[in-house]
This record gives sequence, structure tokens and C-alpha cells, in this order.
Amino acid sequence: MKILVIGSGPTGVHFALSVLKKNHQVTMIDVGTQRPAMALPEENFTGLKQSLDDPVRYFLGEKFDAAILPEPGTDSKYYALPPSKDYVFEAPQFFDFATYGLSPLVSFAAGGLAEAWTGGCYPLNDTELSAFPFSYDDIEPYYGEVARRIGIAGAEDDLARFHPHHDDLSPPPSLDENSARLLARYEDRRATLISKHKIIMGRSRYAVLTEGRDGRGGCRYCGRCLWGCPNQAFYTPSLTLRECVAHANFTYRAGFFASYFRLAPDSSIAHLVAYAVKGCGRETFCADAYILACGTISTSNLILRSVYKSTREIIRLTGLTDNRQVLAPFINLAMLGRSYNPDSYQYHQLAVGMLSADSSQYIHGQITTLKTATVHPLIANLPLDFKTAISLFSDFRSGLGVLTLFFNDWRREDNYLTLEQTSIDGARDTWPRLSIHYTPPEDDPARIDSALAKLRRFFYDLRAPIIPGLTRISPVGSGVHYSGTLPMSREKKSWCLSENCQSYDIPNLFIVDGAAMPFLPAKNLTFTLMANAVRVAERAF
Repeated sequence: MKILVIGSGPTGVHFALSVLKKNHQVTMIDVGTQRPAMALPEENFTGLKQSLDDPVRYFLGEKFDAAILPEPGTDSKYYALPPSKDYVFEAPQFFDFATYGLSPLVSFAAGGLAEAWTGGCYPLNDTELSAFPFSYDDIEPYYGEVARRIGIAGAEDDLARFHPHHDDLSPPPSLDENSARLLARYEDRRATLISKHKIIMGRSRYAVLTEGRDGRGGCRYCGRCLWGCPNQAFYTPSLTLRECVAHANFTYRAGFFASYFRLAPDSSIAHLVAYAVKGCGRETFCADAYILACGTISTSNLILRSVYKSTREIIRLTGLTDNRQVLAPFINLAMLGRSYNPDSYQYHQLAVGMLSADSSQYIHGQITTLKTATVHPLIANLPLDFKTAISLFSDFRSGLGVLTLFFNDWRREDNYLTLEQTSIDGARDTWPRLSIHYTPPEDDPARIDSALAKLRRFFYDLRAPIIPGLTRISPVGSGVHYSGTLPMSREKKSWCLSENCQSYDIPNLFIVDGAAMPFLPAKNLTFTLMANAVRVAERAF
């Protein structure tokens, strides 16, 4: 069978690898912006600062874009992606959109948005999968297969009640001292803390190797996670793309923007029309089956454009969802007076889960202790003069960390993607542009306030109080977990998918990215998307 995959993100590459192993012919269409060469891969974080010819430009960018300073009257953020990740968000000229209520991040890089992820890999349980047309038992083997492919580190500890068992879970990297002391305090008072707060703490699950394999090195605690792992211990989808390219029956066509499907009279896809990113060339691509794996926003855009090209009708794809994200800095008092060590794994090493009477309202949190991330956002946000803030920060640095909370979301009709007509010099442009509409749930403020109140008490009892006045509710869209616009459904409905992610409207189309999710739990979704892509490849092909 000839299969055309659009997009090289985590779902595209894992779907492709699975069907390649079944000897299908696979072509992948991708814009495929490439990552720049890794700077001084032999150096650790400190060595990088000392050895680079221009470390300021590397860490802050040519125009100091990575320097986040507080803006009067706004809740400025604490994190920005470093200049070394700028390529992930470069967009071709063909992609145009307007947004109302949500500021999305979209990627056309080789590997997609997950080239800039933090690696959280948490399986969904049956409660979280209740809206899906399959159970945990159905998807569990594919969680294990993805874990075997990419390397997932973690432990089956207290959090296992929220994160069910799957195969090939590897031992996690060593904890940094701040995280170790926080976890030890929790373990000493586990029963009391759980009974009092209904909050559980344990080890994160994340995509990193502790020991080298398959040409990748193990984590060497160099402190460079944020700027790009120099020995590939930290997983990104471009690694699986490289594995696909090694197959003789795989063709990778980078440099093309997938514009629309030409639909046949029977509503099947006749071919894909794609435009060369450089130049003005156009090509058509034919296959027996077409796989959309370019992320919820781009996948929805391609469907909307295809319908418009075929019928001149502008439709809505409803049900857009995204995890609301809250950042709460804390100070671990057990670390006061201790030095900070940059030679450690940088991203989250601990996680928390919040129990509730309604188990579908699970709230997920990741704990990232401050190590080698840029520090000026925290200093600048302290309500002190600059000199005093620097002095205080130096004393507290080793104990600082940030709790990142994620809240679930569900499909609603008033959140949708559509097209809107634009004009140039009074005349209509050839293509309407993508239009994104999103309003958060009405109970968002109450949900956030309630969760923060409980977590403040929990962290206070851990002797790691959340710092007053520094909690930030991230702008809508910051979660980057967009989903829900073309959902799987047990019932055959327009612009929905079957159990195997086959479109009810376009019979030779399958959608395996976030658009297919009928409900968005609080947990990071990428692991489930990869597992589902493998499940579809195995069951439908």
C-alpha cells in the first residue's frame, strides 16, 4: 500500500515507523525546517558559557529576545524558549491565521512542536479515556512500544494510581538536591500529607535515557537540556524521523507546504496539492491512504481549505481544546545556605496529582527546580529594587523552583476553527485565512483559585512555600496542547473519526494528531498521541 503522511511531528514519525515495519511504501510531506548545528556538544553548561565566542548572543539572541522583563500591568512570564529553538516556530509564507482568544504556537520544523517540549510522558487511565472509543487495555501495548522506542524514565510510586503501568519504564536520572530534599520531606510525612491535602507527589515520567542505546548517549547531567541535549539522551521526534529515513521504502519530501486535498466526487481524496516553500513550484501527491499528522491547528487548516477548494463552502470545526497552565514559584527552605549545582537534569523531575470527588477533574502538576534556566525573569519580577533583588536571589537560588499546573479541557461548540475572507486593496484574496476562536471554561477562575489554595497549604507543609505575588496564569494557548477539532467518536457523525481514526467524511483519510482527541485530560498529551498513532498503524494497516 502507498501511504502519504503529512507532518513529521511525534505522531507522524511513529505512525510512519510502524507501517514501514509492515513493508508499506511511505512518503512524508513536510516543510521540515532543520535544527541548526549543535554548539560545542562536548561542553557542559558552564563550559558552554566560557568557551563560546559570543555567549550573550547564544543565550539571549541577537536582539535579546530571550530576555524577559516585566511589563507594567501584565503578568509577565518566567520562561522563554532560547534562541537555539527559534527554528521550531518559523512559519512559511503560505500559513496565515487570525486568532480570537487564543495565541497558538505552531511548528513546521522537522520533528514538529515536540522539538521544543519538556518530555512529560504520562499514560491516561480509563477515567481519562472514557470519552475515547477504546480503553486503557486497548492502548497499553502501544504505550509500551513507544516507551521502548524513545526511552521513558520514571518510577511506579505513589503517582501510579494516576499513571497506570506500561512496559519499558526505565529508571529515572538522579535527582538534583532540591528535588531530592523535597521528595524526602514528602516521603517522611506521606500518610499525613495525603490524608490532609488529597495531593500526591512522586517522580515525573519523561523521555530521557539514563544509559546510552541505539546510537544515543545517556544523560550526562550537563545542564544543557533547555538549549538542546548534545548527546541525544533527551528524545525529540527528529530522532525517529532519522530512523524512518534509513528505510528503503520511505521517501521524505521536505520543503513542501501541504495546501489542500483535491476531493473526488465520492468524497475521497484524489491527491494532495503542496507548494514548494522556496520558489513557486507546485506538486501533487497521490496515495492509497492519507495520514494527517501535522498538529491540530495545521491539520484543521488543511481540512478547511480542502472543503473550501472543493465546494467553496466555509465550515466550522468545533471543539478546540487546550490545557490552561499556571506557574507558581516556590522556595524550598531546606536548601537555604546550600550551593546550587548546574550539572543536573534540567527539566521537571517531580510531579504532583490532585485527588477530587470527581475523578475526571484530576489536576496535574510538574515541579521544576531552578538550575540552569535563565534567571532574570524571576529577579525582575521580585517586588524589590534591582540591587536588592539580585542579592536576595543569590541567597535563595538553590532552593527556588516552579510548580506548573495543567487543567483539563473539554469540547465546546463556541471554540472552533474556520476560514475568514480577507482582502488586498479592496479585492478578495485567493484564499480565506484560518480563523481561531477560543473562550476558556466559565469556571476557570474558580478551578484555578481552588487548586492553588490547596497546593499552597500542601507546599507550606513541605516547608517549600509558594512565593506570594509571583504566581502567573499563562495566556490562553501557552499550554500548546491543542486538540479536539476532528474527534474520534463511537457514533458516525460529520467531521468525526472512527475508532481507528478514519474520517467518516473522507474515506481514505486518517487523522492521528491531537485533533482526534475527544477530551483533553490535564496530563501532557504527546505520549498518548504517539501511542495512538502506533495503535492506528497496527490495527488499520
